[in-house]
Amino acid sequence: MSVADNLNNIKKKLPVHVKLVAISKTIPVEAIQQAYEAGHKVFGENKVQELTDKAKVLPGDIEWHMVGHLQSNKVKYIAPFVHLIHSVDSLKLLTIINSEAIKHNRSINCLLQIHIAREETKFGLDKDEMVQILESEEFKKLTNIKVVGLMGMATFTDNEETIRNEFRSLATIFNEIKHGYFTGNASFKELSMGMSDDYKIAIEEGSTIVRIGSSIFGARPYAIN
Repeated sequence: MSVADNLNNIKKKLPVHVKLVAISKTIPVEAIQQAYEAGHKVFGENKVQELTDKAKVLPGDIEWHMVGHLQSNKVKYIAPFVHLIHSVDSLKLLTIINSEAIKHNRSINCLLQIHIAREETKFGLDKDEMVQILESEEFKKLTNIKVVGLMGMATFTDNEETIRNEFRSLATIFNEIKHGYFTGNASFKELSMGMSDDYKIAIEEGSTIVRIGSSIFGARPYAIN
């Protein structure tokens, strides 16, 4: 099936409150353009260089999401235009994002990445580390970032019970943080979890943003250095 067909088939299955981020890492500009022409305007990348290169040549009304691990020295390249950074895992990174946002007279939306998987290789904060950030005086002084929710990645496994339990634990943390630190804050509403293989489970457990790539664009034979 075509990219457009894949997109439409997935969108038919998504509840109206769930946003689809088409993960376009390593995908050629031509394929992203096909998705755009099919009506989709929300794309996610995991490398800064690739994101900035694509943003330069693709339509200006695309909503770009940074979903990969973000090095602090790369923030300046995406600060002028990025819509949402999913992968914030330190106070240092938040502080730098805030500084770059000030330079461009804008506020940048961020998700705090929480480590829920069994793999130690995945990035993210634990709950206590996140609470320390939210309660710190440094965080309270950040004027140009907006924490709008949480993000997490489940263990890479075929065990659906493990995946469901990890997503459920993240949803529980989200609710606790929402009521503890963002009561009355309507912008803190996003829970980014679920990819091509597990997004249906993620939605059942409360996800509001799913990050889907291979189910839209197919397998990734493309290598970008």
